[in-house]
Amino acid sequence: MLDGIFADLDAAYIVSIVLVSLYVSTAAVAISTAISLPTAVVLGFTDFPGKGLVTSVISTGMGFPSVVVGLVVLLLLSNSGPLGSFDLLFTPEAMIASQTVLATPVILSVSLSAVEGVGQELRDAAFAAGGTATDVSLLVLREARYGIVTAILAGYGRAISEVGSVLIVGGNIALTAPDGGRVSFTQTLTTAITIEARKGNFETGIALGVVLVALALAVNVLGARFRDGGRGAA
Repeated sequence: MLDGIFADLDAAYIVSIVLVSLYVSTAAVAISTAISLPTAVVLGFTDFPGKGLVTSVISTGMGFPSVVVGLVVLLLLSNSGPLGSFDLLFTPEAMIASQTVLATPVILSVSLSAVEGVGQELRDAAFAAGGTATDVSLLVLREARYGIVTAILAGYGRAISEVGSVLIVGGNIALTAPDGGRVSFTQTLTTAITIEARKGNFETGIALGVVLVALALAVNVLGARFRDGGRGAA
């Protein structure tokens, strides 16, 4: 019965969607991580007036409505926007920018908590032993590694499951392949599920949903393993 239901699936089309989703989400999380880790170290090592406000803003960013982020990126990248000359709207790069904005607060907030969780006595001992600020920063990151990995995985989960902003700035575009089939250009798993369900192609939507759930489950399993590893090493 299932063979009959899924017999007409376009495997190449589904694979292209998965590849676009992985490319966009992985690139966005990589950029977010490069921004978040140095920022978490600086905030974790520094006390300054208004630090509590900055931390609150970062935490609030974890709940940014994705459609609002997508709208802002759309305005920035539109022909009349300040970045319109780069011609990035409705491309995977625009989707990466949007997902970066959404993933960064998640990774930064959780990483900051992990960095601040490293005892002050360890930092003091490292400085007393002659360590430079860079040496101490690397030591703190090493001690906070389980929390940081959890932060990255949480950011990846946020990115891979995103639909609103990538639909706005990506356009959910599929191209026609030389063999007449479809291939994703800016379709991700979430946006493709939306459009396939609206068209009544439930078998394709279900197949894409299974892949998305499998990816989300894999991220959660990895996060649980690292959290358990952190508790075991403590």
